[in-house]
Amino acid sequence: MSEKKQGKHIAIYGKGGIGKSTTTSNISAALADAGYRVIQIGCDPKSDSTTILRGGNDLPTVLDTLREQSKVKIEDVSAVGFGGVLCIEAGGPVPGVGCAGRGINAAVELLQELHLFEEYKPDFVLYDVLGDVVCGGFAVPIRDGIADRAFVVTSSDFMAIFAANNLFKAINKYAPSGGARLGGVIANSVQAPYAKALIDDFTGETGTSVVGYVPRSFTVSQSELYGQTVIEAHPKSEQADVYRNLAKYLDTNEDSVIPKPLNGPELKKWARTWGDRIFEVETGVVQKMESI
Repeated sequence: MSEKKQGKHIAIYGKGGIGKSTTTSNISAALADAGYRVIQIGCDPKSDSTTILRGGNDLPTVLDTLREQSKVKIEDVSAVGFGGVLCIEAGGPVPGVGCAGRGINAAVELLQELHLFEEYKPDFVLYDVLGDVVCGGFAVPIRDGIADRAFVVTSSDFMAIFAANNLFKAINKYAPSGGARLGGVIANSVQAPYAKALIDDFTGETGTSVVGYVPRSFTVSQSELYGQTVIEAHPKSEQADVYRNLAKYLDTNEDSVIPKPLNGPELKKWARTWGDRIFEVETGVVQKMESI
């Protein structure tokens, strides 16, 4: 980065639909509510990362604005959301044309040119990044030293674990040469009786650790229908405290590791083992949780 880095820059990755944007926005809201200056940059082509910080209102993306005008000011591509969080959406290319990760490159370059971090002086910059495919564009936050640490959001579903393992491969590749290391795993939508044990076992196999468990909650769904974070809509709820604890972890803990991802055969063997355990529990071959 050519611009001097201000604050802690953290990338939060996860497969599409896993809840990474909800998680990131609630962490941003919790940090802002605690008095910190926060910037959240949505790095998903859907451009909906910061929606619940802004009451569901639209926000012009960096890529769309760059296509429409030659000179762009920060107020053209940002909005102040809950608690003063500065919200920015990188955006994506015209559907069917170009790399979906291009918006991240364009957004980072523009923000550097505008000296946003130097002038805004954030305590935290959170990058919400799609993690289904770690192509060149989506790898930018962890590859080029933009983020200090990366966190991966997963659930107990195999495709979420598969995506997390791929993200570990990317971090493992780039971290030794100056890329971001892994700060930890955020276990989201924890509901099934085996979910926590399964995710714990996966992190144990890959030399990583879980930094927080986020239970599936109707409070989250209701808050999103209002276009709000849980921190705003239900500040006294247990779910709000879950996000506050995650925010506190990001604030006070600097631990990071280089993960040890499983290779293809290892991951399939691990998955089959858990498939057998879950089948035995669900069919009553063993007592609930006895084999887990």
